[in-house]
Amino acid sequence: MTAASATACIAPFAHVSGCDVQVPLVQGGTCTYANFDYAASAPALATVTERIAELLPYYASVHRGAGYASRVSTASYEDSRESVARFVGADTDQVVVFTRNTTDSLNLLAGAVPGDVVVLDIEHHANLLPWKNSRVVVAADSIAETVQRIAEELNRAPAALLAVTGASNVTGEVLPISELAALAHSCGARILVDGAQLVPHRSVDLTADGIDYLAFSGHKLYAPFGAGVLVGRRDWLDTAEPYLAGGGAVREVTLDGAEWACAPARHEAGTPNVLGVAALAAACDTLGGFDTEAAARHEEELCRLLVDGLSGIEGVEILKLWDDSQDCVGIVTFTVDGYEPGEVASYLSAEHGIGVRDGRFCAHPLLARVGRPGGAVRASLGLGSSSADVDRLLAALRTLVAQGPAWTHAKTGGVWSPAPETRPGLAQSGEGASQCI
Repeated sequence: MTAASATACIAPFAHVSGCDVQVPLVQGGTCTYANFDYAASAPALATVTERIAELLPYYASVHRGAGYASRVSTASYEDSRESVARFVGADTDQVVVFTRNTTDSLNLLAGAVPGDVVVLDIEHHANLLPWKNSRVVVAADSIAETVQRIAEELNRAPAALLAVTGASNVTGEVLPISELAALAHSCGARILVDGAQLVPHRSVDLTADGIDYLAFSGHKLYAPFGAGVLVGRRDWLDTAEPYLAGGGAVREVTLDGAEWACAPARHEAGTPNVLGVAALAAACDTLGGFDTEAAARHEEELCRLLVDGLSGIEGVEILKLWDDSQDCVGIVTFTVDGYEPGEVASYLSAEHGIGVRDGRFCAHPLLARVGRPGGAVRASLGLGSSSADVDRLLAALRTLVAQGPAWTHAKTGGVWSPAPETRPGLAQSGEGASQCI
């Protein structure tokens, strides 16, 4: 069987929203959108959109409402905790707190940690910036040596928490979480896993893996509406200052003060995102019912096709952190000689209808570490990806390297765009530009 015939066999693993959307091309006409931006926000699973449509007519404020719609919304909101806990294998002493996203979850936990936090230098900013007393470990060129450096730091002085990514949002490389959990516990520390990129791609079992705290986002887990979650041991969360002070976080209020509720209510003041939480729970239920080995094979085969194809294009370099990493989720980040990352992304989108991410991915120290302080291009895969998508991306990059863009692309306000921009609804103002994307 040839490589070409083999790639034709890999269909999407699951139906996602937007899989057949048509997007305009700068040179005229339209094509089906090829989404390689799953690591930023994954499209919603069909089952998730169905759940939202089902709940929307009964959407109402949760808790303390006697109306039928309020009771339905409350039941959905609280039942969602069970779906999340089941999906990640939470232990009986672990509580599910709903937040806005992974960043929100990590900032919440930062206010509850009673001591130093050990982190790696290759973390997403969300797992670098919130910690008040952080001790940064510089990752080595191998995972084995990196683990050894973490061990040395944990043994050097007491720490309350080891905070690590489950999978790099830049390279997709996966850390040995069970090993790190055992290491942290042996040194008297707990472990927090930033699961934003890990949970959508791998089965996570907090009890079996020894994970004390896990944070992840619905929008990366095929659920829209901006809900996130922090799952973790109750004691720190029960004694920490409430993340937000307000209604719902209290048992009793007087003019002299308040008696705060226990977690999760303690950290969920205000009216919550009922639809977002329901979407997140529906995604957990759907993903939990999939054949995880088959899903992993789907991603592995597509990732291999993409890596092999990129490796065969002159001037393309794939970024990697560790020389001994064996496991990667569906994230491949690369550069193209002679082109800025934003120019490559603009070309792919405008001329070929392909969506990728460019920049420094909110991981500035990591990009500087691998010698790409100006950024790179990230192509990320998911359940809706196919070999036809991979073929389109590779063909477009081969054309870029061999012939250059067919359209002029220019940088305005830090953002690369076609010049002129002919696609309807798009402007060249550069508004919203961010070097942290």
